[in-house]
Amino acid sequence: MKLNEAALAEFREQGFVFLPELFSREEAALLLSEARQIYASDREEVWRETSGVARTAFAAHTYNEAHRRLGAHPRLIEPVEQFLDEQVYMHQYKINAKAAFDGAVWQWHQDYGTWQRDDEMPEPRAFNIALFLEDVTPANGPLLFIPKSHKAGVLKAGHDLETTSYPLWTLDRETVTKLAAEGGCEAPIGPAGSVVMFHGNLVHASPPNISPFDRTIVYLSLCAVSNHIRAFNRKPWIAHRDFTPITPLADDCLDELVAKQSSAKSSAA
Repeated sequence: MKLNEAALAEFREQGFVFLPELFSREEAALLLSEARQIYASDREEVWRETSGVARTAFAAHTYNEAHRRLGAHPRLIEPVEQFLDEQVYMHQYKINAKAAFDGAVWQWHQDYGTWQRDDEMPEPRAFNIALFLEDVTPANGPLLFIPKSHKAGVLKAGHDLETTSYPLWTLDRETVTKLAAEGGCEAPIGPAGSVVMFHGNLVHASPPNISPFDRTIVYLSLCAVSNHIRAFNRKPWIAHRDFTPITPLADDCLDELVAKQSSAKSSAA
């Protein structure tokens, strides 16, 4: 799959591009069902809120077949390769949950800030591409982006080890206020199956989810192979050490699993 020139220009200028309903609701439902089984498992890759509900599940593409296929899906891999003009590897794969009532905040941050400081990734030649597994609304803790903030480069940050269960290099209020005064603040919202691609330096956050509606998003952090990390300070299932270029699968790679899920539901009815 290739982005058109308008989408490429929007990504360059704004730091993100939103692609509504890129996946079908059936594909999203399959991946959500698998995510819920992962969240219910007792694995070290599943991190939890203080309440005990799942916050994020790392590296699901290494131990779940549906997510393995998503990790090589052409609708996600090819747009990043197109922009970077290079093959990519999986730097990080995570399924973030914002559980109804209990989903906690993600503070303002840049992902590349962490990749540079913790993993010694040489340049910001790595992007996130995120798939909504459930409808994302203004009420259930959507992502917040500061458009054009990726142009500011890597910003000074503090290492927050206390606010949530996940350590994060976060930005102070003065920095965020200044950037928002220049670029505004937007929240991509849309139905399950929608995708947002955003630059590693784009400043973003998400508020707590106190609504009664879950919000689950899969994130692929894809890095140019030549730009692979140099330090191995974090667990290998958080910052991957396999720099093999991803070979995209066929566009219908999830169809077989969707059909099996549908058949199982029909048999149970």
